[in-house]
Amino acid sequence: MITTVGELSARRKTVILASCCLSLLIVSMDATIVNVAIPSIRADLHASGPQMQWVVDIYTLVLASLLMLSGATGDRFGRRRVFQIGLTVFAAGSLLCSVAPDIHTLIGARLIQGIGGSMLNPVALSIISQIFVGRVERARALGFWGAVVGISMALGPIVGGFLIAAISWRAVFWINLPICAVAVVLTAIYVPESKSATMRDIDPIGQLLAVLSLFGLVYVLIEGPALGWTHPRIMVTAVIAATAFGAFLRYESRRHDPFIDLRFFRSIPFASATVTAVCVFAAWGAFLFMMSLYLQGQRGYSAAQTGLIYLPIAIGALFFSPLSGRMVGRFGARPSLLVSGLLIAGASAMLAFLTPTTPVWALLAIFTVYGIGFGMVNAPITNAAVSGMPRDRAGAASAVTSTSRQVGVSIGVALCGSVAGAALASVGADFLDATRPLWFIGVALGLVVAGLAVFSTSERARRSAEHLAPLIEDRRIEDAHVA
Repeated sequence: MITTVGELSARRKTVILASCCLSLLIVSMDATIVNVAIPSIRADLHASGPQMQWVVDIYTLVLASLLMLSGATGDRFGRRRVFQIGLTVFAAGSLLCSVAPDIHTLIGARLIQGIGGSMLNPVALSIISQIFVGRVERARALGFWGAVVGISMALGPIVGGFLIAAISWRAVFWINLPICAVAVVLTAIYVPESKSATMRDIDPIGQLLAVLSLFGLVYVLIEGPALGWTHPRIMVTAVIAATAFGAFLRYESRRHDPFIDLRFFRSIPFASATVTAVCVFAAWGAFLFMMSLYLQGQRGYSAAQTGLIYLPIAIGALFFSPLSGRMVGRFGARPSLLVSGLLIAGASAMLAFLTPTTPVWALLAIFTVYGIGFGMVNAPITNAAVSGMPRDRAGAASAVTSTSRQVGVSIGVALCGSVAGAALASVGADFLDATRPLWFIGVALGLVVAGLAVFSTSERARRSAEHLAPLIEDRRIEDAHVA
């Protein structure tokens, strides 16, 4: 017997929210916790620079590729069922990561983690939307959910640092096992099964084309510096990625129920939110990856000390993520996005002038600025993405921006090799010179975000969102009549 939402007590709803947020905690934390372990993994498993990039990127790439598919699968086959499968697969991947005897096994295990992780966040968000039906209680639940996103990603390096110092790099994966076990039990006891009343078609061709283009792009960026940009494998992969992307755009524009509704991008706020997510998280991914190498390789800090230096980022996310949400509610998305872009640009500019003897207080100041900038961005991105969208398409629009975040991290880590490949080869005297172009790219990305903050909240942008909503609504009504 399936329990209806109306029968659920406030206590049970709270437990359901906690269960969903546990999945969010481990998925988001695993996107960052591994970065602190990079030097230890590299030394223990004798990994190359590109291989270490794949340890991070294979996880975020699989997440980005399967997020929307997993959400549709949960709607079709049962959200609780898919959520439990995701938790089990994620735990299995984490266990395999912790016992990996070589770098290739670790990369494969991270892929399994990504498959499991893709089944968690979109399905958990659907569960929350089904359980918390009142406007106020849903807003509170989603506010708590949003806070967990920023905090968990910021806490990842800190938790990872202490686990590595106390045990080993393998412990950063052990922490997932008890959390997954608790979430599975709570889900089995408290979460009612639910399915969507209207089933979306699964779009395997669109999914495949998107995966080919995304993996191809990242492969070229990671492997290009080592193999050479004119290497036949690199050139063939680049052609395949470009062809797949072009085919994706053509196919999705003609499909009745596409994997990604390209009409969304006619809304300037939505398109800007997508680009903003990619830019911010690309800068974030590059920052975490390279700073772990700098702090442990260049400066000789331990993993625990590295985690402590990352503490200002967690504090920035803790205090400024909810502040940003309140600012968006009161003033709109522009102030938060503008502050975020300028702070990320400023912090990246300061990183370009690091030296082997930069004082710790200066590092903490830079990390504080970066943390505040990062903490300010999540709420306005989500708000801008759904602005002007019909209510029943807000979830799909939000899913695209969630995917864009993971795509951004993947591209950012990949850029570390293509722009600062010499820094990955060995952390030596020329490390800082090699990384400087990467930080200037971070400055540019921050300025793009600041520019989009103004453009995406202009009168023209507002009109574009208003014009899009009726088009989507009319199409939805037509589809219902045809059905």
